[in-house]
Amino acid sequence: MSDDRNSPNRFNEEKAAYAVRGGGDVPDLAAGVAAIRNVLKTLPARPGVYRMHDARGDVLYVGKARALKNRVTNYTQVDRLPKRLQRMVAQTRSMTIVTTNNEAEALLLEAQLIKRFRPAYNVLLRDDKSFPFILLRADHDFPRVQKHRGARRAKGNYYGPFASAGSVNNTLNALQKLFLLRSCTDSFFRMRDRPCLLYQIKRCSAPCVGRIDQAGYAELVGDAKDFLGGKSTKVQTKLGAQMEAAAANMDFELAAVLRDRLKALTFIQGSQAINAEGVGDADVFALACKDGTMGIQAFFIRGGQNWGHRSFFPAHTADVPEDEVMTQFLTQFYEEVPPARTILLDRDLAEGALLTEALGERAGYKVALSVPQRGDRRRLMEQAKRNAVEALDRRLAESTTQAKLLREVAELFELAEPPDRIEIYDNSHIQGSAAVGAMVVAGPEGFRKGQYRKFNIRQAATDDDFGMMREVFSRRFARAQAEDPDRDAGDWPDLVLIDGGRGQLNAVKGVLEEMGIEDVCLVGVAKGPDHGREGHEVFHLMDGRELTLPVNAPVLFYLQRLRDEVHRFAIGAHRAKRAKAIGASPLDEVPGIGPARKKALLMHFGTARSVRGASLEDLQKAPGVSAMVAQQVYDFYHSR
Repeated sequence: MSDDRNSPNRFNEEKAAYAVRGGGDVPDLAAGVAAIRNVLKTLPARPGVYRMHDARGDVLYVGKARALKNRVTNYTQVDRLPKRLQRMVAQTRSMTIVTTNNEAEALLLEAQLIKRFRPAYNVLLRDDKSFPFILLRADHDFPRVQKHRGARRAKGNYYGPFASAGSVNNTLNALQKLFLLRSCTDSFFRMRDRPCLLYQIKRCSAPCVGRIDQAGYAELVGDAKDFLGGKSTKVQTKLGAQMEAAAANMDFELAAVLRDRLKALTFIQGSQAINAEGVGDADVFALACKDGTMGIQAFFIRGGQNWGHRSFFPAHTADVPEDEVMTQFLTQFYEEVPPARTILLDRDLAEGALLTEALGERAGYKVALSVPQRGDRRRLMEQAKRNAVEALDRRLAESTTQAKLLREVAELFELAEPPDRIEIYDNSHIQGSAAVGAMVVAGPEGFRKGQYRKFNIRQAATDDDFGMMREVFSRRFARAQAEDPDRDAGDWPDLVLIDGGRGQLNAVKGVLEEMGIEDVCLVGVAKGPDHGREGHEVFHLMDGRELTLPVNAPVLFYLQRLRDEVHRFAIGAHRAKRAKAIGASPLDEVPGIGPARKKALLMHFGTARSVRGASLEDLQKAPGVSAMVAQQVYDFYHSR
C-alpha cells in the first residue's frame, strides 16, 4: 500500500487549512516542502545550524542538529509536525546551512543567530537589557569600585551578574560603607587637593589626599574581594577583632568607625530576601506555565549572597514543550552573561548534557546542571518555583488589564481592533541646539524598548518643531516603505501618538500624504488650556475633532504613561547628544588626528584656537607630531 502522506491531495488539504489571518494569501505548503527537499539533495549528515527563510528572505526559524540531513528531513513529513511548524514550512522558500565541528558548537551558534535575527517561530528571550556587574579595577594604585555594563575591556575583577541596577547600587553602597573604597574617576582623583563629601560622610577613605596609604588601601581592597567572594563571615570576624583592639587601646573614635562598619555588614547579611547560605555560586531557574503563557524566575547567588532575582517571559512559546522552552531560554540567556559553575533547575532537560558541554566550552570552566532534591538547595528551588508562579499570575493580571485598556483606546480613536503596535513621537532640544527626535513603541505586552529609535535632526531648522517632526516622519516611513512594503513584518503602527497639538498633527499628516500613506491613524496629544496640568490633555484627531477625557479615566492614565515615556526617552537622547557636543573639540574635524595627537597638540599649544593659528614650523615642534601630520593640520586650517 503506497504512502500518501506527501501526496498533492494532502498538500491541497493543508493549504485549505492555513489561511493567513486577515484574509491574505494562502501559504503554499507544497512549495515549502519542495524548497526543503531541494536543500536536502546536498545536505550532509553532520552537526550544524539551519535557517529557514520566507519569500522575502526574512528568517522564520533557526535550528540546530546533530545530523543536519536527518533533522531537516523531518520537515518534509508534514503530517507529523505540530500546527505551528506546519505553518512555518508553508512559508519557507529557502534555507541557509552552516556546519559545525560538533553539536555543542551548533547549540552556541543557534543562540547567537536567534538573538541576531529574532525569528518568528523560535522561542525568544524577551529581555534586551544587559545585566550590571561590579568592577573592582586593577589598573591603579588605589583601585576604583564601580558599576559596569557591556564588554569587559577594563582590567580588574568583575562580580555579577546582578539582577537589576537597584541590586548593584545597594551592593555598591554597602562596599562604600564597609570598605571606604573610592568610586570617583581617575581624573577627579588626580585633581583633588582636599577630601570630598564622601569622606565626610564616612564612605571613602580619601586616598586622593593621602588620608590612607597604599598598603592600608590594599587591605581594604582585599576585604572587599573577600566580601564579594562570599567570605563575609571572615570580614565580620576581622572587623570585630579590630574594634575590640581599638577599644582596648582607648581609641574610641576608631572603635566607633569600626562599629558602624560592622553594623552595616550585619544589616546587609540580615536583609537578604532569600536564604542562600551554603549554596555558594549558583544561578537558579524555575518555570511556571498557565493559560499558554510561560514565566521563568531567576535567582543569582554568589558566595552565598543573593544578588537579586528577575522574572522572564519568553515569547513564541505556544505549543512548545516546557523542556524545550527552558533549554532555549538558557542558551540565549548565557549568550552574554557568564554562567555560574552550578546551575540549579526545577526539571531535568533532555539536552542537559549537551547544554552543560556548550556552556562549559563558552565559559572556559566546568559548568554543572542539577535538580536539587534536598537541603538548602531544595528549599531555594521551592522558593524560586513559588516566585515563578506568583510572577506569572501578576503578568496575566496585567495582561488582562492591558487588553482592556487597548480595547478602550480602539474605541476612543475608532480603530477597527485593539492596536498591536503604538508608536509615540516627540522632539527635544534647547533653543535649537542638540536637537533629536524620539520614537517609542508599545504593544499588548508593554513597552518594546528594543524597538525605540532616536533621530538626529539633520535637515530641518532646529528651531522649527514642525519641520523637525516632518523630518522624523519622512525618514521613519520612507524606511518602512522600503523594508516592509507589504506591511506583514509587524513594523507598521496601528496607532501613532504625536506630542503636540494641531500644528504638529497637520505637519505629519502632510508628510504621510505626500508619501501616499493615508491609512495610519494619527493623534496629537496636547496639554490643553491649563498647560502643564495633568488630566487636561486634548487629543486632536485627523478629521479636526478634539477629545478630552475625565481626569480619572484609566485610558487617560495609560495615554499619559505613553506620552511620559517618549518624553523620558527624548530628553535622555538630547542630553547624551549635548554632553557629547560639550566634550567635542575643533580638532576632531581634522583628518588624521586621533586622540593621542589631539592631546599632544592641546598640551603643547594650550587651546584649539592656538593650534589653528600656529605656523607650520611651530606645529612640527609639538611632541609626537610628525612633519606629515603637521602639514595636514596646517593645510586643513589654511587651505583657503
